Amino acid sequence: MKKLINDVANVLDESLDGFAAAHAGLIEMDAERRFVRRREIAPGKVALISGGGSGHEPLHAGFVGAGMLDAAVPGAIFTSPTPDRILAAIEAVGGEAGALLIVKNYEGDVMNFEMAAEMASGPVARVLVDDDVAVDNSAYTIGRRGVAGTLVVEKILGAAAERGADLDALVALGERVNAATRSMGVALSSCTVPAAGKPTFQLAENEIEIGVGIHGEPGRRRAAMAPADAIVNELMDAILGDLSPAAGARCLLFVNGFGGTPSGELYLVYNAARRRLQAEGLEAARSLVGTYVTSLEMAGCSLTVTVLDDEMAALWDAPVRTPALCW
Repeated sequence: MKKLINDVANVLDESLDGFAAAHAGLIEMDAERRFVRRREIAPGKVALISGGGSGHEPLHAGFVGAGMLDAAVPGAIFTSPTPDRILAAIEAVGGEAGALLIVKNYEGDVMNFEMAAEMASGPVARVLVDDDVAVDNSAYTIGRRGVAGTLVVEKILGAAAERGADLDALVALGERVNAATRSMGVALSSCTVPAAGKPTFQLAENEIEIGVGIHGEPGRRRAAMAPADAIVNELMDAILGDLSPAAGARCLLFVNGFGGTPSGELYLVYNAARRRLQAEGLEAARSLVGTYVTSLEMAGCSLTVTVLDDEMAALWDAPVRTPALCW
């Protein structure tokens, strides 16, 4: 294992210290490293909080800032944060308007965020993200996994919260965005969790994993390496077959790198996916391409399609200023 680390036991703490120092103008870290929060939060707004296991950076801490999250709670690598850490974040940024928890559908996250919500002193609600069409159940979930579509939910709800939407309106909007969003990924290689010291899974030189999860969980099948167009078409078959968008629908097309894929390849994949949307009579009205929801250094990518209505498009376009997303 070759990684730029000092001591395996201190990887997360040292990384968080560097992150907080590099972005000190936007965010600050709790003294006990339990959560990252916005440095400035407008009074009276609903607080948006997300989090989960580390190793998916910049998700979630990279999306803390104006127009997106108010706090993010990192757990150990690929491990949900504990309820006490989540509760500390709720109490730190939540006010009379309440707090909204944006939770990826993994059993540990669901359980721990629910426990924290029950202990919170103020109003708390939850939006569950389950956008992955690859499998209906996995070793980590009951139902579909929450993957890169989480960013879409966080961005759109972040803009709505910034404009003063109340807790009930944000829950309804979040459920609508989640219902309009589907994702699926492909892995070209495994990743290595530092504490494990060896790859999470093995792929032969000519093999890929279709439908892989963001922790390296198995997908739909192992397959031989193929041209990018063929891989994209298989992913889009699953996404569009499940989403069933109406003819002429405007879509957000999000191509996400898993950590080890060059941007040139991601743009090539975007071009293939955009052509597929056009062939189906759909419009790629909004786009995002980059490395945002990772699995450490895994090579591969995911595709996310969100069918946009006018409100969702306007909220996606709204200004955002975070360490990892800014326009």
